[in-house]
Amino acid sequence: MSMNGWEAVIGLEIHVQLNTESKMFCACANVFGAEPNTLTCPVCLGYPGALPTINGGAVDKAIQIGLALDCDIAGRCQFHRKNYFYPDSPKAYQISQYDQPICIHGHLDVDGGRIGITRAHLEEDAAKLVHAGGSGGRIAGADSSVVDFNRCGTPLVEIVTEPDLRTPEQAVAFLGLLKNTLQTIGVSDCDMEKGSLRCDANVSVRRRGESAFGTKTELKNMNSFKFLGEGMAAEIRRQIELLEAGGEVRQETLHYDPQARELHARRSKEEADDYRYFPEPDLVPLEPSGETVRRLRDAMPELPAARIARFREAYGLSEQDATDLNAAPETADYFEAVARASGDGKAASDWVRNQPGAVGTIPPEGLAGIIGLISAGTITPTIGKQVHALLEAQPSADPAALVADRGLASIGDSSELEGMVDEVLAQNPQFVEQFRSGKEGVINALVGQVMKQTRGRADARQVQQLLRDRLKTGV
Repeated sequence: MSMNGWEAVIGLEIHVQLNTESKMFCACANVFGAEPNTLTCPVCLGYPGALPTINGGAVDKAIQIGLALDCDIAGRCQFHRKNYFYPDSPKAYQISQYDQPICIHGHLDVDGGRIGITRAHLEEDAAKLVHAGGSGGRIAGADSSVVDFNRCGTPLVEIVTEPDLRTPEQAVAFLGLLKNTLQTIGVSDCDMEKGSLRCDANVSVRRRGESAFGTKTELKNMNSFKFLGEGMAAEIRRQIELLEAGGEVRQETLHYDPQARELHARRSKEEADDYRYFPEPDLVPLEPSGETVRRLRDAMPELPAARIARFREAYGLSEQDATDLNAAPETADYFEAVARASGDGKAASDWVRNQPGAVGTIPPEGLAGIIGLISAGTITPTIGKQVHALLEAQPSADPAALVADRGLASIGDSSELEGMVDEVLAQNPQFVEQFRSGKEGVINALVGQVMKQTRGRADARQVQQLLRDRLKTGV
């Protein structure tokens, strides 16, 4: 993207749905995909006289998030009522945390930069609106709308970053690492298709060198990394074009339509004063004990950022390879098991990244066996892929036995290869003539034909050398 002297300023607000057994303030099950409006009670529907109680499991998970983001955990925090009227809010207010959040002042390092975490606070989710008819599932153009209150009252943690991000790519990388971190500590499945992880992006632009922020707009409910990046890039372009044309950016919320690749204004942005926050009178302030925080800190697993650094140092991987392997905890675990079993971290990295179907299918020892056979020269990398496919169908099979049973071992006898080389040269006199007239690139076609005859069991470099020797000596 050409910025033409401009700089983007991006901050994210991420909603994480916690995987607790029950909702935030009642005992209703916290389950995705149940029959609509079957998981409700007077508390989450806001009936008069119903009293909320705090879900201790959700509090623990919020503290875990804070610890993973190196936040300060508040010794005392308060729930508030955030008042607004909308069809997905039966109480006409949301129980949230306003000026006393449970986690503050953290950070997450990504791509060599430190992104500040302003706060992470607990709140309840709204219900889910379903728009029928029209296109794209949006209210615009829909024939009708209905409400599923099952999601109403499920526990959320909202994570708010400082405006430290400067490009859509950096924002997407940050969100990817955050998602991996949340999955690693086990607080959410972060399934964006189910809405377990949703992201709003605050975007503004300013001239490079300026310190003051420009007027920001908010892209709402981006539920895909790809669309998040596209939407931010489109909004940055729109703001720059508007300002360069002498216009002004208006503070508002926007929706990015990924199909049309267009931005649409939704409404003017609300400020905190518009919500008329006041302390929730039915809930006492929350005071996490030092013992609780220590217990959760002691149980914290190795986090993706630390694991990426360790993978680089221990296995000699590049930053990108280590990051790719940490895209999901199960992939990172699998890679490390293969690396240990094979003793070859680089080869394990290449196989796990390029053959993702192995994760959860082929035992680590099986993939390590393939790596060992290639390293020993027993099979070629091409045959290794065939053995990999066989193992996907027979995960418990021994790679060495598969190679022996199917005659897949490399051709070590050069006389056998020489015969094939001579045969291919005899069948392709035009390539021989072209090579000898200076078009050496045709040798690749000859190599391919020999390799086809060997069914991938030959070393391509050895075949090429044999061909060159024959072509240059004129034999």
